[in-house]
Parts: sequence; structure tokens; C-alpha cells
Amino acid sequence: MLETLRKIVQQVNAAEGLPEALDIIVDRVHDAMGTEVCSVYMRDPASNRLVFRATKGLNQAQIGLASLAPGEGLVGLVAEREEPVNLENAETHPSFQFLPDLGEEKFHSFLGVPIIHQREVLGVLVVQQTEQRRFDEGEEAFLVTMSAQLAGVIAHARVTGAVRGGALSGDGAPAKVSGIAGAPGIAIGTAVVVSPSADLYTVPKRQAENRRRELRAFREALDCVRADIQAVADNLGTELNPEDHALFDVYLGILDDSTIGAEVASLIRAGQWAQGALSQVMIEHIRHFERMEHSYLKERAVDVKDLGTRVLAYLQESAVENRRYPMNTILVAEELTASSLGEVPRHKLAGLISVRGSGNSHVAILARAMGVPTVMGAVDLPYARLQDRELIIDGYNGAVHLNPPAELKQRFQEALNQDREMSRDLESLRDKPCETLDGHRTTLWVNTGLMADVTRSLEQGAEGVGLYRTEVPFLLRDRFPSEEEQRQIYRNQLEAFAPRPVTMRTLDIGGDKSLPYFPIEEDNPFLGWRGIRVTLDHPEIFLAQIRAMLKANEGLGNLRIMLPMICNTAELDEALELIRRSHREILQEGLTGELPKIGVMVEVPAAVYQARALARRVDFLSVGSNDLTQYLLAVDRNNARVADLYHALHPAVIQALANVAEACRLEGKPVGICGELAGDPEGAVLLLAMGYDVLSMNSTSLPRVKKALRSIHLADAASLLAEVMLLEDISAIRQRLHLFLREHGLGQFIHNPVD
Repeated sequence: MLETLRKIVQQVNAAEGLPEALDIIVDRVHDAMGTEVCSVYMRDPASNRLVFRATKGLNQAQIGLASLAPGEGLVGLVAEREEPVNLENAETHPSFQFLPDLGEEKFHSFLGVPIIHQREVLGVLVVQQTEQRRFDEGEEAFLVTMSAQLAGVIAHARVTGAVRGGALSGDGAPAKVSGIAGAPGIAIGTAVVVSPSADLYTVPKRQAENRRRELRAFREALDCVRADIQAVADNLGTELNPEDHALFDVYLGILDDSTIGAEVASLIRAGQWAQGALSQVMIEHIRHFERMEHSYLKERAVDVKDLGTRVLAYLQESAVENRRYPMNTILVAEELTASSLGEVPRHKLAGLISVRGSGNSHVAILARAMGVPTVMGAVDLPYARLQDRELIIDGYNGAVHLNPPAELKQRFQEALNQDREMSRDLESLRDKPCETLDGHRTTLWVNTGLMADVTRSLEQGAEGVGLYRTEVPFLLRDRFPSEEEQRQIYRNQLEAFAPRPVTMRTLDIGGDKSLPYFPIEEDNPFLGWRGIRVTLDHPEIFLAQIRAMLKANEGLGNLRIMLPMICNTAELDEALELIRRSHREILQEGLTGELPKIGVMVEVPAAVYQARALARRVDFLSVGSNDLTQYLLAVDRNNARVADLYHALHPAVIQALANVAEACRLEGKPVGICGELAGDPEGAVLLLAMGYDVLSMNSTSLPRVKKALRSIHLADAASLLAEVMLLEDISAIRQRLHLFLREHGLGQFIHNPVD
């Protein structure tokens, strides 16, 4: 069964679009189960009806014509109930509805299972037989397993089908792909696809600007690969027998002008650029070989892929590509890098989309600092087909809209215009204090990691830095930075904000932040060796960093040190002793700076329950609400499959935040927060009421939070908090917060998903 499942999924994965994928499914499931009929009904997003889309055994002339509403007929019943329906005599069931044109009157037994992807019913998979019998448990289990395996593939194929025509045809159905909100905002623009080096599957489709030049480049690349293969064959000539040596002749034959080479050249002459033509032809041949049953022939797919990759590498190397970035460029890649981001003129960059990556990735951090709307982890996005496509990014809700209809585009354009107008209005608040209508003062700081953040942060009126991510300079190198290199980096940051305070978090690697030169491979990195655990196990790294910070602070006095991932007092005591030791050492070297304020980052549940004990030992606590929420809810917020379960306003999170604030109040220590919740106007109102002294956020969120807090009374925020603390449901909390914002003239800060 597993081998059958694997083969079917593999074949469906190779499909070019939804129609081909569905045809493969009905054909292979029909054969695997030995049934007389296998059909697929797909939900049409526009009409919400279940449309007859593929079949083996029924009337194919009805494909795309016959349909049922949810709850209508047995197929509608399966979709409505979201569970299998298994009947030995279908026509006797109360929900049975006869569709005469399908030709199913002679089939009595019926088994239908829903196709569900990320809680959305995509369609129904059905098998039928003439014999009146109930499908046995094994058959039902197989079909359920098949449906679950194929749901994600079908979802991807559905989106792929929406752009199947490619940028050249101008067609395509509207589609929405969900990901992870990387940086807030809305962007409407044109996709520019950045593909990694020598990957056949990520080459974007593009027209050839000069067909002769493309054809010449392809032939030169072929000549280079032929020469490489011949050189390898010559080098191994004395070590291989004639049969093995013949393999190289096969390689050279594949590239012959009469076979694959001729197909690529034909596509180039038809108007495709060389890389795209090569990619299309090679992938078709790879899939052809992969589908073969004979193991020897199947292995030829590896040879074809290797050859295609070699040719592509030469094409990419020889192509002097002057990539054109239109106004409102939306940069799209399988995995965006900071270097690719830096190649786009800033005035032309509207948004970013990355198929892989998380909200904590370097690119996401940089995007937030630059105020560029970003969606990460858009795993269902057929990005290689999006070149020159019009896209909409909803960075507030982590969604990408492809081929948006005019009405949807108009709604997003209005929201974008409102955002721009609001940004202009908020500029006037830069030099004003964050003070409620009844005079309560709150301090607003920023989270940074790059010098690029500094100017923007100061322009937005930042009063200090609540989180400087010291791991960012480590991530940008191929080795650990020396103590002196760190000192200079930290000095630049401290001087840029002086006399404003700068809170530097000690090295926080592990989890989703690994150093290429210090790999940490674990089955569960978020619960493994990360943060303070790494640096305490490597005191030489920790001591060098602390010494660099203390030296950088000489003559400035605006440094604060914060320790990440503390989960018990023993860890804290050990870290404090190392910090004091470093301070004694630099004093012996002749420096005169005082020991800076030291704090703990509360980001694991254990620290919440030990908040008072931790607060007694340090000068301040600061909640890292992103990780704390993740650990409290057991949800990896960077996993697109469960990202919708990550709620910073979950009742448990709110209770935990209130507990930490109360613990600090009782110990007489200041408390801050440096997670994304601090930059959410709704969350900021609750944090204000809880007693948080410092809210630290990305710089683009600062004016919005300041506007929100300057528009309310502390007493009203306290009343709101009292109500929210009694609520048990996230949606109820959201609704109450939305109402509060509207009541105080802050409705512009509410960003509901747009479909």
C-alpha cells in the first residue's frame, strides 16, 4: 500500500496543473482499488459548488458541467460532514440525488471521502461499483489515506493551474496562497522571480529578448558540458572497462542536437529564453523517466537532471543578466536572501515573498526594519511561474493574491492608500511623548539587528533600543567575529543611539537561527541547545562577547545587557558571575565603565512562574512574547501548517503577561516587552494596562502604537483589560479589542483578512 501511495503522489506531484493531476488521481486510484468508477469533484471558490472535474468510468462529457451544492447529494453530504460516506446501496440513502447525464445509474456501492487541506474542503474523491456491497475497512482506509496524502498536492496544483498560462499568456484564475506574516503592510505590484543557481525547477518563465543570442548561449553551454564530460571520460579511461566507459557516450548522446538539444533549440526559436527552454525540456524528460517502472530506465532521470543542471550552470554563468526591476517590484524566491533584496533599487521595491523561511529570518527582520510588506513560508506558491504576474501582498495576514480581480484589487488599493495617508499623519507624532490622555507616560523602544535599522528608528521617534539582536553580525560571517570586531559593531550601535539606552541580547542561536560555521543539528531545536544554554556551555564565546560589549560602552554608559532563554535561577546565577568576571577583567585593563544594568528575557513558561525570583537577581525583566507564545501554545509560528494556531492574544498568553508584570511590580523592578505584540496597537493597550513600562517593537510599528496610546485614557485601558481577562475565547478577545479601537477612533488599525 505504501509503495502504491508513494508512486501515485510522485506522479501527481509531477503534473503540470490541476486537470492533469486529477486525471492521474482517478486513473491510478481506479487501478489500485480495482473499482469500476473513480471520480473527483472539486469545490469552485466562486460558486461554492462541487464541480465534477475528473473521472474514470463515468461520462467524461460532463466534466466541468455537472455540479452539486454542499449538502446536496451524497457528494455534497461528504463535503458538508467532512467525513467518509460508505454505502452498499447508494440510491436508498435520503441524500441520494440522481444525475442522469453522468451515467452512474448502474453503480450501487458508493464510497466518498473529503479532500481537505488546512481545514478547507477542496473537494470529494469518490469510488463506485455495480455490486451492492459496502467497501471494506481496508479500502476505506486506503482512500482516506490517499485523500490526505493528495490534499496538499491538489492545493498546490490548483494554484499552479491559476497561473498555468504563464506570464506570456496573460490568463489565469484568481487564487490566494496563505503563508506567514513577515512584515506588515500591503503591496500591489509585479513579480520579479529570483531563482537560485543551477536549479532546473526554479527557473522562471521569460520571453527571450534576443533569440539569436539565447540560442548561441545555449550552444556554447552545450559545448562546455560536452568538453567537461569528455575530460572526465579521458581521465577515467584507464580505470573503466569498455561497458562502463560507454556511459559517457550515453551522456553525450543525450545532449545531441537531434534529441533533447534540438527540443530546447526549438523552444528558444519560438521565443523562450534559453534557461527557461532548457528547464522545460529537461523536466519533461526527467518526469518521463521517473514514471517508468523499470529501475534501470528510472535511474536515467538522475543522468538527465545532472546534465540539465550542468548546462544551466554554464548558462547562468555566461548570461550577463541585467534584471529589470519595474516600479512596485514584488521580489519572489524560494528562499530570499539579504543579497537579493539589496539588488533592488529601494524606490522600486514594494514587497517580498519567500516560499521558505520564517518571520525570524534575516530577510524578515530586514524587511520590517525597511517597512517592506512581506509574506514568508508561502509553501503552496508556484513561484517559478510568477514572473511578471500582478500580485497583491497582505503582510498583515500573511496572504498572497494571484491574478486579483478588479474588485479585490480596488479594495486593497483603498487599504494601501489609507495606510499611506495614515503614515503621513503619524509623522507629526515623532517628537511627541507616548502619553495617554490622562497623563500616563509609556516608553517606546525599537528592536534592531542591523545598522540599517538605526536611521529609520530615530526618524520614527524611538527613545531607545529594547532588543539589539547580537546574533545578526554572527550570521553575516563565515566565522565567529573576534572580540575587537564585536566591540566595533557594538560601539557603532551604542554611539548611534546615545544617550538613549541600548539593550543588547547576548548571542541567541539555535532554534531557527543556526550559524553556518557552528551547526547545531537536533531533532527538536526549539527545545534543544539554544540561547543561554549554548553560551554557558561555551564560556569562551560568552566572555568574549560580554567583554566586547563592556569595552564598547566605555564613555557612553547607555548599554543594557539581556540574557535569553533563561529557565532557572542557576543559569542566571552562572551567567551573572561570568558577566561580573568580565567586568573585573576590563577594569584591570584600565577601563573605567560601571557594570551596566542586566536583565532577563522571559520567553519560556518556566520563567513566567519564576519571574519574582529572577527579578530579585537582575535590574529588569523583558518578555520575548514571540517565543513565549510559541512555547505556551506548543505552536511553531514559522510552520505554515499551524501558524493559524499561533495567537499572541490567546487567554493563556494574556494571563502569563499579566503574571510577569505583577511579579515585577511586587519586586519593584521595571518590566518591558520586545515581541511583535508590543507593536500591535490592540496588544499595546492591554500591555499598558498591565503595567509594562517599556514597549519595544520594529520601527514601522512605533508611530501606530504611539497614536493608539495617545488616544485613550489609562482608566479605560484598565477596564478593557479587566473584561478581557475574563474572556475564554480568542475570537471574543479580538472582537472586544476591535470594538475598543473603533470606540476610540482607531478603526484604521484593524486589519481583517480580505478574500
